[in-house]
Amino acid sequence: MLHNMSLASDPAIAADAVPTFAVEPSATPLAVNERAALLTNPGFGRVFTDHMATIRYSEANGWHDARVVKRAPFQLDAASAVLHYAQEIFEGLKAYRLPDGGAALFRPHANAARFRRSAERMAMVPLPDDLFVESVRAIVRQEADWIPDIEGGALYLRPFMIASEVFLGVKPSTEYLYAVIASSVGAYFKGDAPAVTLWVSQDYTRAAPGGTGAAKCGGNYASSLIAQAEATRQGCDQVLFLDAVERRWIEELGGMNIFFVFDDGSIATPALTGTILPGITRDSLITLARDMGLVVREEPYAIDQCRADAESGRLREAFACGTAAVVTPIGTMKQKDGQFQIGSGGPGQITGRLRQALIDIQRGHAPDPHGWLDRVI
Repeated sequence: MLHNMSLASDPAIAADAVPTFAVEPSATPLAVNERAALLTNPGFGRVFTDHMATIRYSEANGWHDARVVKRAPFQLDAASAVLHYAQEIFEGLKAYRLPDGGAALFRPHANAARFRRSAERMAMVPLPDDLFVESVRAIVRQEADWIPDIEGGALYLRPFMIASEVFLGVKPSTEYLYAVIASSVGAYFKGDAPAVTLWVSQDYTRAAPGGTGAAKCGGNYASSLIAQAEATRQGCDQVLFLDAVERRWIEELGGMNIFFVFDDGSIATPALTGTILPGITRDSLITLARDMGLVVREEPYAIDQCRADAESGRLREAFACGTAAVVTPIGTMKQKDGQFQIGSGGPGQITGRLRQALIDIQRGHAPDPHGWLDRVI
Protein backbone atom coordinates (compact mmCIF):
# COMPACT_ATOMS: atom_id res chain seq x y z
CA MET A 1 0.00 0.00 0.00
CA LEU A 2 1.25 3.46 -0.89
CA HIS A 3 -1.00 5.63 1.26
CA ASN A 4 1.54 7.85 2.97
CA MET A 5 4.54 8.01 0.71
CA SER A 6 5.67 9.89 -2.35
CA LEU A 7 5.09 7.98 -5.56
CA ALA A 8 7.79 9.75 -7.54
CA SER A 9 10.28 6.91 -7.04
CA ASP A 10 7.83 4.00 -6.83
CA PRO A 11 7.71 1.69 -9.84
CA ALA A 12 3.94 1.27 -9.76
CA ILE A 13 0.79 2.46 -8.04
CA ALA A 14 -1.16 -0.39 -6.48
CA ALA A 15 -4.69 -0.68 -7.83
CA ASP A 16 -6.20 -0.49 -4.33
CA ALA A 17 -3.92 2.29 -3.06
CA VAL A 18 -4.95 5.83 -2.23
CA PRO A 19 -2.19 7.67 -4.09
CA THR A 20 -0.14 10.59 -2.88
CA PHE A 21 1.18 12.91 -5.55
CA ALA A 22 4.73 14.17 -5.21
CA VAL A 23 4.45 17.97 -5.37
CA GLU A 24 7.26 19.92 -7.03
CA PRO A 25 6.19 23.58 -6.85
CA SER A 26 7.05 25.87 -9.72
CA ALA A 27 10.11 28.03 -9.06
CA THR A 28 8.54 30.78 -11.16
CA PRO A 29 4.83 31.05 -10.28
CA LEU A 30 2.91 33.99 -11.65
CA ALA A 31 3.04 37.02 -9.37
CA VAL A 32 -0.05 37.52 -7.20
CA ASN A 33 -0.91 40.88 -8.75
CA GLU A 34 -0.56 39.50 -12.29
CA ARG A 35 -2.80 36.57 -11.44
CA ALA A 36 -5.40 38.89 -9.91
CA ALA A 37 -5.46 40.98 -13.09
CA LEU A 38 -6.06 37.88 -15.22
CA LEU A 39 -8.87 36.66 -12.96
CA THR A 40 -10.97 39.80 -13.33
CA ASN A 41 -12.02 38.67 -16.82
CA PRO A 42 -10.50 35.29 -17.70
CA GLY A 43 -12.88 34.34 -20.50
CA PHE A 44 -12.89 30.61 -21.16
CA GLY A 45 -9.94 28.32 -21.76
CA ARG A 46 -7.21 30.92 -22.18
CA VAL A 47 -5.90 31.55 -18.66
CA PHE A 48 -3.90 28.60 -17.28
CA THR A 49 -2.54 27.96 -13.81
CA ASP A 50 1.06 27.36 -12.77
CA HIS A 51 0.95 23.59 -12.30
CA MET A 52 -0.25 20.33 -13.81
CA ALA A 53 -0.54 16.74 -12.58
CA THR A 54 1.06 13.92 -14.54
CA ILE A 55 1.14 10.13 -14.33
CA ARG A 56 2.76 7.65 -16.69
CA TYR A 57 1.90 4.11 -17.72
CA SER A 58 4.04 1.35 -19.16
CA GLU A 59 3.53 -2.40 -19.37
CA ALA A 60 6.59 -2.93 -17.18
CA ASN A 61 5.71 -0.43 -14.42
CA GLY A 62 1.95 0.02 -14.62
CA TRP A 63 0.69 3.46 -13.53
CA HIS A 64 3.62 5.25 -11.90
CA ASP A 65 5.42 8.53 -11.28
CA ALA A 66 2.45 10.58 -10.03
CA ARG A 67 3.49 14.22 -9.70
CA VAL A 68 2.24 17.78 -9.50
CA VAL A 69 4.78 19.86 -11.38
CA LYS A 70 5.18 23.17 -13.18
CA ARG A 71 2.97 23.35 -16.26
CA ALA A 72 5.31 23.04 -19.21
CA PRO A 73 5.40 21.70 -22.79
CA PHE A 74 5.61 17.94 -23.29
CA GLN A 75 8.56 16.48 -25.12
CA LEU A 76 7.19 13.89 -27.56
CA ASP A 77 8.96 11.77 -30.13
CA ALA A 78 7.73 12.42 -33.66
CA ALA A 79 6.68 8.78 -33.85
CA SER A 80 4.54 8.91 -30.70
CA ALA A 81 1.38 6.92 -31.35
CA VAL A 82 -1.05 9.72 -30.51
CA LEU A 83 0.30 11.83 -33.39
CA HIS A 84 -0.47 9.14 -35.96
CA TYR A 85 -3.38 7.06 -34.67
CA ALA A 86 -5.24 9.55 -32.43
CA GLN A 87 -5.39 7.35 -29.36
CA GLU A 88 -6.39 9.98 -26.81
CA ILE A 89 -9.26 10.88 -24.50
CA PHE A 90 -10.13 13.75 -22.16
CA GLU A 91 -12.55 14.98 -19.53
CA GLY A 92 -13.84 18.31 -18.27
CA LEU A 93 -15.00 19.24 -14.79
CA LYS A 94 -14.95 22.27 -12.51
CA ALA A 95 -13.93 23.27 -9.01
CA TYR A 96 -16.09 25.91 -7.33
CA ARG A 97 -15.47 28.39 -4.54
CA LEU A 98 -17.69 27.67 -1.52
CA PRO A 99 -19.32 30.34 0.68
CA ASP A 100 -16.85 29.67 3.52
CA GLY A 101 -13.85 30.16 1.21
CA GLY A 102 -13.21 26.45 0.60
CA ALA A 103 -13.37 24.70 -2.75
CA ALA A 104 -15.22 21.65 -4.05
CA LEU A 105 -15.42 19.50 -7.16
CA PHE A 106 -18.76 18.51 -8.67
CA ARG A 107 -19.25 14.76 -9.20
CA PRO A 108 -15.61 13.86 -9.96
CA HIS A 109 -16.31 10.14 -9.57
CA ALA A 110 -18.76 10.36 -12.47
CA ASN A 111 -16.05 11.93 -14.61
CA ALA A 112 -13.65 9.18 -13.53
CA ALA A 113 -16.10 6.49 -14.59
CA ARG A 114 -16.70 8.13 -17.98
CA PHE A 115 -12.94 8.54 -18.48
CA ARG A 116 -12.53 4.83 -17.83
CA ARG A 117 -15.27 3.94 -20.31
CA SER A 118 -13.72 6.23 -22.92
CA ALA A 119 -10.36 4.52 -22.43
CA GLU A 120 -11.92 1.10 -22.88
CA ARG A 121 -13.62 2.18 -26.12
CA MET A 122 -10.36 3.60 -27.48
CA ALA A 123 -8.41 0.43 -26.56
CA MET A 124 -6.39 2.35 -23.97
CA VAL A 125 -5.35 1.15 -20.51
CA PRO A 126 -7.99 2.50 -18.08
CA LEU A 127 -6.82 4.80 -15.30
CA PRO A 128 -8.15 3.61 -11.91
CA ASP A 129 -11.05 5.82 -10.78
CA ASP A 130 -9.46 6.69 -7.43
CA LEU A 131 -6.28 7.80 -9.16
CA PHE A 132 -8.28 10.04 -11.49
CA VAL A 133 -10.14 11.64 -8.58
CA GLU A 134 -6.99 12.18 -6.54
CA SER A 135 -5.25 13.79 -9.52
CA VAL A 136 -7.93 16.47 -9.84
CA ARG A 137 -8.06 16.96 -6.08
CA ALA A 138 -4.29 17.45 -6.05
CA ILE A 139 -4.50 20.19 -8.68
CA VAL A 140 -7.33 21.97 -6.84
CA ARG A 141 -5.35 21.90 -3.60
CA GLN A 142 -2.35 23.37 -5.41
CA GLU A 143 -4.23 25.96 -7.49
CA ALA A 144 -7.21 27.02 -5.34
CA ASP A 145 -6.11 30.66 -5.50
CA TRP A 146 -6.79 30.56 -9.25
CA ILE A 147 -10.57 30.19 -8.77
CA PRO A 148 -11.98 33.56 -9.92
CA ASP A 149 -14.21 35.47 -7.50
CA ILE A 150 -16.51 36.65 -10.30
CA GLU A 151 -20.03 35.79 -11.39
CA GLY A 152 -19.86 32.31 -12.90
CA GLY A 153 -16.18 31.93 -12.06
CA ALA A 154 -14.67 28.47 -11.61
CA LEU A 155 -11.51 26.46 -12.08
CA TYR A 156 -11.98 24.31 -15.17
CA LEU A 157 -10.01 21.06 -15.02
CA ARG A 158 -8.94 19.18 -18.13
CA PRO A 159 -7.73 15.61 -17.45
CA PHE A 160 -6.48 13.89 -20.60
CA MET A 161 -4.52 10.84 -21.69
CA ILE A 162 -2.44 10.26 -24.82
CA ALA A 163 -0.71 7.24 -26.34
CA SER A 164 3.01 7.91 -25.93
CA GLU A 165 4.62 4.73 -27.23
CA VAL A 166 7.07 5.36 -30.08
CA PHE A 167 6.12 3.17 -33.03
CA LEU A 168 4.48 3.16 -36.46
CA GLY A 169 1.88 0.44 -36.73
CA VAL A 170 -1.85 0.14 -36.19
CA LYS A 171 -2.18 -1.37 -32.71
CA PRO A 172 -3.00 -0.13 -29.21
CA SER A 173 -0.17 1.68 -27.51
CA THR A 174 1.61 0.07 -24.56
CA GLU A 175 2.62 3.41 -23.02
CA TYR A 176 0.46 6.36 -21.95
CA LEU A 177 0.85 9.82 -20.48
CA TYR A 178 -1.99 11.14 -18.31
CA ALA A 179 -2.14 14.77 -17.24
CA VAL A 180 -4.46 17.34 -15.65
CA ILE A 181 -4.21 21.03 -16.50
CA ALA A 182 -6.34 23.79 -14.99
CA SER A 183 -7.83 26.97 -16.42
CA SER A 184 -9.50 29.88 -14.63
CA VAL A 185 -12.78 30.53 -16.41
CA GLY A 186 -15.82 32.77 -16.57
CA ALA A 187 -18.78 32.44 -18.92
CA TYR A 188 -18.47 30.02 -21.87
CA PHE A 189 -20.51 32.02 -24.38
CA LYS A 190 -19.53 35.60 -25.20
CA GLY A 191 -22.04 38.41 -25.53
CA ASP A 192 -25.26 39.31 -23.78
CA ALA A 193 -27.77 37.39 -25.91
CA PRO A 194 -30.47 35.80 -23.71
CA ALA A 195 -30.40 32.58 -25.75
CA VAL A 196 -28.25 30.89 -28.39
CA THR A 197 -29.12 30.13 -32.00
CA LEU A 198 -28.47 26.68 -33.46
CA TRP A 199 -27.63 25.65 -37.01
CA VAL A 200 -29.16 22.26 -37.86
CA SER A 201 -26.47 20.43 -39.81
CA GLN A 202 -27.84 18.40 -42.70
CA ASP A 203 -24.52 17.66 -44.42
CA TYR A 204 -22.38 16.53 -41.48
CA THR A 205 -22.91 14.11 -38.61
CA ARG A 206 -21.09 13.75 -35.32
CA ALA A 207 -21.23 10.01 -34.71
CA ALA A 208 -22.61 6.76 -36.13
CA PRO A 209 -23.82 3.52 -34.53
CA GLY A 210 -20.84 1.44 -33.48
CA GLY A 211 -18.56 4.49 -33.50
CA THR A 212 -17.04 6.58 -30.74
CA GLY A 213 -19.97 8.93 -30.04
CA ALA A 214 -20.24 7.90 -26.38
CA ALA A 215 -16.49 8.31 -25.77
CA LYS A 216 -14.97 11.67 -24.96
CA CYS A 217 -12.21 11.59 -27.55
CA GLY A 218 -10.76 14.42 -29.60
CA GLY A 219 -11.74 12.87 -32.93
CA ASN A 220 -15.41 13.50 -32.20
CA TYR A 221 -14.69 17.19 -31.75
CA ALA A 222 -12.30 17.46 -34.68
CA SER A 223 -14.95 16.07 -37.02
CA SER A 224 -17.50 18.58 -35.67
CA LEU A 225 -15.40 21.65 -36.45
CA ILE A 226 -16.37 21.95 -40.11
CA ALA A 227 -20.04 21.89 -39.12
CA GLN A 228 -19.40 24.46 -36.39
CA ALA A 229 -17.66 26.67 -38.95
CA GLU A 230 -20.74 26.39 -41.15
CA ALA A 231 -22.92 27.36 -38.20
CA THR A 232 -20.77 30.42 -37.59
CA ARG A 233 -21.08 31.48 -41.22
CA GLN A 234 -24.85 31.23 -40.83
CA GLY A 235 -24.75 33.56 -37.83
CA CYS A 236 -25.38 30.80 -35.31
CA ASP A 237 -23.71 30.07 -31.98
CA GLN A 238 -23.63 26.29 -32.14
CA VAL A 239 -24.29 23.37 -34.47
CA LEU A 240 -27.00 20.79 -33.83
CA PHE A 241 -26.30 17.29 -35.14
CA LEU A 242 -28.84 14.78 -36.40
CA ASP A 243 -28.40 11.02 -36.49
CA ALA A 244 -26.10 9.54 -39.11
CA VAL A 245 -28.56 6.97 -40.47
CA GLU A 246 -31.79 8.85 -41.26
CA ARG A 247 -30.58 12.45 -40.78
CA ARG A 248 -33.83 12.96 -38.89
CA TRP A 249 -33.38 12.42 -35.17
CA ILE A 250 -31.89 15.12 -32.93
CA GLU A 251 -28.77 13.94 -31.13
CA GLU A 252 -26.63 16.68 -29.53
CA LEU A 253 -24.73 19.89 -30.13
CA GLY A 254 -21.04 20.11 -30.97
CA GLY A 255 -20.17 19.98 -27.28
CA MET A 256 -23.42 19.84 -25.29
CA ASN A 257 -26.51 17.73 -24.70
CA ILE A 258 -29.98 19.13 -25.45
CA PHE A 259 -33.35 19.21 -23.64
CA PHE A 260 -36.89 20.22 -24.66
CA VAL A 261 -39.69 21.53 -22.42
CA PHE A 262 -43.31 21.14 -23.50
CA ASP A 263 -46.56 22.95 -22.71
CA ASP A 264 -47.60 20.28 -20.20
CA GLY A 265 -44.42 20.90 -18.18
CA SER A 266 -42.78 17.65 -19.25
CA ILE A 267 -39.19 17.46 -20.46
CA ALA A 268 -37.58 15.29 -23.13
CA THR A 269 -33.99 14.61 -24.12
CA PRO A 270 -32.55 12.20 -26.70
CA ALA A 271 -31.88 8.74 -25.31
CA LEU A 272 -28.33 7.48 -24.88
CA THR A 273 -28.03 4.89 -27.63
CA GLY A 274 -24.26 4.87 -28.05
CA THR A 275 -23.93 7.84 -30.42
CA ILE A 276 -24.44 10.57 -27.79
CA LEU A 277 -22.01 11.55 -25.05
CA PRO A 278 -23.49 10.68 -21.63
CA GLY A 279 -23.17 14.13 -20.09
CA ILE A 280 -22.77 14.44 -16.33
CA THR A 281 -24.61 17.77 -16.39
CA ARG A 282 -27.32 16.02 -18.42
CA ASP A 283 -27.66 13.29 -15.81
CA SER A 284 -27.69 15.83 -12.98
CA LEU A 285 -30.47 17.87 -14.59
CA ILE A 286 -32.61 14.79 -15.16
CA THR A 287 -32.29 13.99 -11.46
CA LEU A 288 -33.05 17.57 -10.38
CA ALA A 289 -36.08 17.78 -12.68
CA ARG A 290 -37.50 14.56 -11.25
CA ASP A 291 -36.81 15.87 -7.74
CA MET A 292 -39.06 18.81 -8.68
CA GLY A 293 -41.83 16.40 -9.70
CA LEU A 294 -41.35 17.00 -13.43
CA VAL A 295 -41.77 14.20 -15.95
CA VAL A 296 -38.56 13.54 -17.90
CA ARG A 297 -38.53 11.30 -20.96
CA GLU A 298 -35.44 9.97 -22.69
CA GLU A 299 -36.67 9.32 -26.20
CA PRO A 300 -36.08 10.04 -29.90
CA TYR A 301 -37.21 13.46 -31.14
CA ALA A 302 -37.26 14.29 -34.84
CA ILE A 303 -36.20 17.70 -36.14
CA ASP A 304 -39.39 18.00 -38.21
CA GLN A 305 -41.50 17.29 -35.13
CA CYS A 306 -39.44 19.83 -33.17
CA ARG A 307 -40.22 22.50 -35.77
CA ALA A 308 -43.91 21.60 -35.83
CA ASP A 309 -44.10 21.65 -32.03
CA ALA A 310 -42.35 25.02 -31.88
CA GLU A 311 -44.71 26.52 -34.43
CA SER A 312 -47.80 25.12 -32.70
CA GLY A 313 -46.68 26.26 -29.26
CA ARG A 314 -46.42 22.76 -27.85
CA LEU A 315 -42.65 23.18 -27.50
CA ARG A 316 -42.14 26.03 -25.05
CA GLU A 317 -38.44 25.91 -24.13
CA ALA A 318 -35.19 24.26 -25.16
CA PHE A 319 -31.77 24.36 -23.59
CA ALA A 320 -28.30 22.94 -24.01
CA CYS A 321 -26.16 21.75 -21.13
CA GLY A 322 -22.60 20.77 -20.33
CA THR A 323 -19.82 21.35 -17.84
CA ALA A 324 -18.44 24.37 -19.68
CA ALA A 325 -21.68 26.18 -20.53
CA VAL A 326 -23.77 24.77 -17.62
CA VAL A 327 -27.36 25.45 -18.84
CA THR A 328 -27.83 27.61 -21.93
CA PRO A 329 -31.28 28.58 -23.31
CA ILE A 330 -31.91 27.94 -27.01
CA GLY A 331 -33.98 30.60 -28.75
CA THR A 332 -33.87 29.82 -32.47
CA MET A 333 -33.00 26.96 -34.81
CA LYS A 334 -31.92 27.59 -38.40
CA GLN A 335 -32.04 25.17 -41.32
CA LYS A 336 -31.35 25.47 -45.03
CA ASP A 337 -35.08 25.98 -45.67
CA GLY A 338 -35.69 28.57 -42.96
CA GLN A 339 -35.70 29.05 -39.23
CA PHE A 340 -38.07 28.80 -36.30
CA GLN A 341 -38.25 30.26 -32.82
CA ILE A 342 -38.76 28.24 -29.66
CA GLY A 343 -41.17 29.78 -27.17
CA SER A 344 -40.41 33.42 -26.54
CA GLY A 345 -36.95 33.08 -28.05
CA GLY A 346 -35.36 33.64 -24.64
CA PRO A 347 -34.87 31.82 -21.34
CA GLY A 348 -37.84 29.82 -20.15
CA GLN A 349 -39.16 29.38 -16.62
CA ILE A 350 -38.30 25.70 -16.22
CA THR A 351 -34.89 26.20 -17.84
CA GLY A 352 -34.18 28.93 -15.30
CA ARG A 353 -35.35 26.83 -12.36
CA LEU A 354 -33.15 23.91 -13.33
CA ARG A 355 -30.14 26.09 -14.00
CA GLN A 356 -30.42 27.83 -10.65
CA ALA A 357 -30.95 24.57 -8.77
CA LEU A 358 -27.82 23.10 -10.33
CA ILE A 359 -25.66 26.18 -9.73
CA ASP A 360 -26.81 26.49 -6.12
CA ILE A 361 -25.68 22.93 -5.38
CA GLN A 362 -22.39 23.32 -7.26
CA ARG A 363 -21.49 26.46 -5.34
CA GLY A 364 -22.65 25.25 -1.94
CA HIS A 365 -25.64 27.60 -1.67
CA ALA A 366 -28.22 24.81 -1.38
CA PRO A 367 -28.44 21.37 0.26
CA ASP A 368 -26.71 18.55 -1.62
CA PRO A 369 -29.08 15.59 -1.14
CA HIS A 370 -27.32 13.40 -3.71
CA GLY A 371 -23.81 13.89 -2.34
CA TRP A 372 -22.50 15.42 -5.55
CA LEU A 373 -20.06 17.90 -4.02
CA ASP A 374 -16.58 16.63 -3.25
CA ARG A 375 -14.98 19.11 -0.87
CA VAL A 376 -11.23 19.46 -1.43
CA ILE A 377 -10.29 22.32 0.92
